[in-house]
Amino acid sequence: MHEVLEKIQKIGIVPVVVLNDIKDAEPLGKALCEGGLPCAEVTFRTEAAEEAIRVMSEKFPEMLVGAGTVLTTEQVDRAVAAGAKFIVSPGLNPRVVKYCVEKGIPITPGCANASDIEQALENGLEVVKFFPAEPAGGLTMIKALAAPYVGVKFMPTGGINAKNVRDYLAYDRILACGGSWMVKDDLVKAGDFEKIKELTKEAVEIVKESRG
Repeated sequence: MHEVLEKIQKIGIVPVVVLNDIKDAEPLGKALCEGGLPCAEVTFRTEAAEEAIRVMSEKFPEMLVGAGTVLTTEQVDRAVAAGAKFIVSPGLNPRVVKYCVEKGIPITPGCANASDIEQALENGLEVVKFFPAEPAGGLTMIKALAAPYVGVKFMPTGGINAKNVRDYLAYDRILACGGSWMVKDDLVKAGDFEKIKELTKEAVEIVKESRG
């Protein structure tokens, strides 16, 4: 497994961040680091995403910053140039996956069924994003898919929150969970970074409780 994915496994929860205003990147990165989750998947679907990755990577070198919602190889290049250490996509685009694998960039493509997982395996991947986690069957579905694919680990994202994340993390085939409950849009827009830090600390405690 790629060392970046090993680090993500140790962290346990990947905050999924949507930033519309670049001014929020630094205080958000600070809140996450001080809260104990030095990690962020910055979704590439806003104008501010690329610069936000750059700011967080430069200001907080200890932070593991990745790009999410990456749909093209051009976005991969832009994200990596900005400082992204890993790539996450909502689905499995064979071209994007192959491109990342060839360049040695860790990618976790979105998979929701057996065929997706087999495509991931074909490209040499051992970790996939399970998306959208709750609507696609949640932990029950992950356990069903995990049975025939013994070497695969999952990063469920979508509908994960403080109430259900413990159940996911307790399952040994979960690498980490992606979640946005500690970095909600309204908290970021309101500039309530103290609350974000508080929720982040709570998330860290959940990881410790779930994994011992």
